[in-house]
Amino acid sequence: MIRAAITAVQGYVPDDVLTNFDLEKMVDTNDEWIRTRTGIEERHILKGEGKGASDIAIPAVEGLLKKRGIKASEIDLLICATVTGDYVFPATANIICDKIGAVNAWSYDISAACSGFLYALETGRRFIESGQYKKVVIIGVDKMSSIIDYTDRATCIIFGDGGGAILLEPTTEDVGIIDSILKSDGSGFEYLHQKAGGSVLPPSRETVDQRLHYVYQEGTTVFKFAVTNMAEVSYQLMERNHLTGDDIAWLVPHQANKRIIDATANRMGLPAERVMLNIQRYGNTTAGTLPLCLSDYESKLKKGDNLILAAFGGGFTWGAIYLKWAYDSPA
Repeated sequence: MIRAAITAVQGYVPDDVLTNFDLEKMVDTNDEWIRTRTGIEERHILKGEGKGASDIAIPAVEGLLKKRGIKASEIDLLICATVTGDYVFPATANIICDKIGAVNAWSYDISAACSGFLYALETGRRFIESGQYKKVVIIGVDKMSSIIDYTDRATCIIFGDGGGAILLEPTTEDVGIIDSILKSDGSGFEYLHQKAGGSVLPPSRETVDQRLHYVYQEGTTVFKFAVTNMAEVSYQLMERNHLTGDDIAWLVPHQANKRIIDATANRMGLPAERVMLNIQRYGNTTAGTLPLCLSDYESKLKKGDNLILAAFGGGFTWGAIYLKWAYDSPA
């Protein structure tokens, strides 16, 4: 039986930092309010003319390849999860492949908001399990600063720019991706979306003047749905695989809000010390949060560790993946 195993991981965030104290000068908010309600202290922002999501993804992929000791030409397939692609088309994945020299890979993007990395990981898993592909790169990346209204205190405090990449390879050992539950509910559209820029409401002078190209979110509704569903799907995955909290080495949760993360951990019966947390440093990087967590905590992971990856995003989209870590990470 072939399984898809994560054999390398690498995260990347831009250099420029936007702190809560910086935001105090921009909108009516303060550091204590942001920290107590979200857990966020700072976030990274990609600055510079003509820079897009690919400029975050490329250093992550290049670092990934260096860690694994392979060339870009060895990649069979590259999937990029993002809602802030460089362009409407072509796919940002195509641009990444061209710039890193992945001349033998085919590539495409997946759009599932904050759940994008989970969706892409499940997709890449199936390509590996088919036996046809040996090296699949999965990227989660977003330049959220490009669609955030920095006069809207409800959203500008939450999001940052960043991302990461993992390499999937086949294994016959008792490691790798074991099970998943993925969900979606399009009726959640009205509570979290970007109003303009698509084919329903194409860009125009009017849409720009009305500030319709930014993230719109009804925070209370999204929070309630996320707390319930991210926690429940993680618990269901554990039940289906006869796992208890004692069996889980790490919860790898989407970094949207610390209260949502705490609720998920409590439902799973996990103490805080077994929950990956870096929201205080990066904020919500949308599709980038899960690979960033894996990269930040890589040195703590051991071969055979049981991990649950869980996320919730606009759409609504949500889900969880159960995997066994495939290698002893360097200290």
